[in-house]
Amino acid sequence: MLEFAHVSKSFWTGTQRKVILDRVSFRVELGNSLGILAPNGTGKTTLINMMAGLEKPDEGMITRNCRISFPLGFMGGVINKLSAMENSRYIARIYGLDPDYVESFCRWLCGIEEYFDMPVGTYSSGMKQRFTFALMLALDFDIYLIDEGMPSATDAEFNRKAGDILRERLESTTIIIVSHQAATLERFARSAAVLRNGQLYMFDTLEEAKALYDYQT
Repeated sequence: MLEFAHVSKSFWTGTQRKVILDRVSFRVELGNSLGILAPNGTGKTTLINMMAGLEKPDEGMITRNCRISFPLGFMGGVINKLSAMENSRYIARIYGLDPDYVESFCRWLCGIEEYFDMPVGTYSSGMKQRFTFALMLALDFDIYLIDEGMPSATDAEFNRKAGDILRERLESTTIIIVSHQAATLERFARSAAVLRNGQLYMFDTLEEAKALYDYQT
């Protein structure tokens, strides 16, 4: 379970205070994957980072009674001077997993061939996204956090394999996916919410959330 209790978060932009959350409370139960619709600039990434523990709330409490992934695309745990092979084995040891398995899984899913043995700092942004997505799926989490959906890779084979794995994971894990497009959420979300003006409006279905989202945008 992931729970926000009366959580507030805001930033000073230099000219005004931007409110991301204003005393928001909600709960995500395991097995109920959640899609969150939010227009650009409303704090999607901040919300995901708070779920992962990368950002702290100004007020309120966030309770994590399960294993929650780092957000898709987060590079904080990846060392640029090391190769994807070295990074995958290092992070596997941190999580107490078999380095051989994590390396082989990432190597298979990434499909970046000889670059897998080169420093991550030499990768394009798309290759880095593919590696961090593969790494996230290789590790064992109860909740997977995804900001704006699948990596925008031109490799159709990667998109197919990663999408198939995500659908399989829905049977035993929970996904929280945040996007400004309802179509991004349709494949994975079982319930939905809309982030707007510092509030999170929860709905049982994506159709209900989309009706509010479309009305307000």
